[in-house]
Amino acid sequence: VQLQASGGRVVQAGGSLRLSCVVSGRTSSSYAVGWFRQPPGKEREFVAAVSWSGGSPVYGDAVKGRFTISRDNAKHTVYLQMNSLSSEDTAVYHCAGRGATVISRSRTAYNYWGQGTLVTVSS
Repeated sequence: VQLQASGGRVVQAGGSLRLSCVVSGRTSSSYAVGWFRQPPGKEREFVAAVSWSGGSPVYGDAVKGRFTISRDNAKHTVYLQMNSLSSEDTAVYHCAGRGATVISRSRTAYNYWGQGTLVTVSS
């Protein structure tokens, strides 16, 4: 399974941005997808995750209420809608997949990782 994240760019504080993660390869299998981010000089942290069915997504505390994760299985794509962005959201965003239908917040639970996309929020 391969994942490719895209959509990162420079955005002003208070603005919005939507990231996409296209999944290819063994897409006939059920899988959960998570988004993680790595701010400059910091550890990678959990952002959001969605199950195969798309129901009951979970979010990290830092983004709850501002970010929304969704998926379109027909397009093999997972989206991360980010609103009310601040400089603290500046990071490289990675999407990751795991060969299971249920969600995990732990990065070690994910088997497949794509190259990240850089989001820079300017103040």
